[in-house]
Amino acid sequence: MADFMSKIAGVLTQYANANPAQPSPDVHAHFDNVAQTVPQDTLAQGISAAFNSDQTPAFGQMIAGLFSNSDPSQRAGVLNQLLGAAGPGLLSQVLGSAGLSGLASSGQVTPQAASQMTPQQVQQLATEVHKQNPSIVDTVSDFYAQHPTLVKTLGATALTIAMSQMSKRAA
Repeated sequence: MADFMSKIAGVLTQYANANPAQPSPDVHAHFDNVAQTVPQDTLAQGISAAFNSDQTPAFGQMIAGLFSNSDPSQRAGVLNQLLGAAGPGLLSQVLGSAGLSGLASSGQVTPQAASQMTPQQVQQLATEVHKQNPSIVDTVSDFYAQHPTLVKTLGATALTIAMSQMSKRAA
């Protein structure tokens, strides 16, 4: 723990009281450095803070953006997280309305099946799942903590919020 702190303490200190509306021009590089060093649960908590912030877009919108920037395997992974948190009624309602009711019939979405979903459909699914099960934010944050390069596509404001949360955790 002390080793990881010595590597990133200076960087995280800059974000302790950072204003997300005025992100550092170096936030992407700082996030890269920190994401490679902190424990995965610390990174996940930072990502969760960004998802929950009123200074970032709504959860569903952010997930749709991440989905559109993901490779097929990552798309399937996040869909499996969302579908695992959705109750059967919600699942059939959202997927049925999109004409994709057979998408998760096997219990797991494959990368090929995930390619049938549009970001808009994923946004609708994520929004509905979030309404029914707010803990999905933590579940999806854990998933994206495994893909920090993808998280950078959320933008400087979200990264600043994540870095600020991680600085509090590391303090």
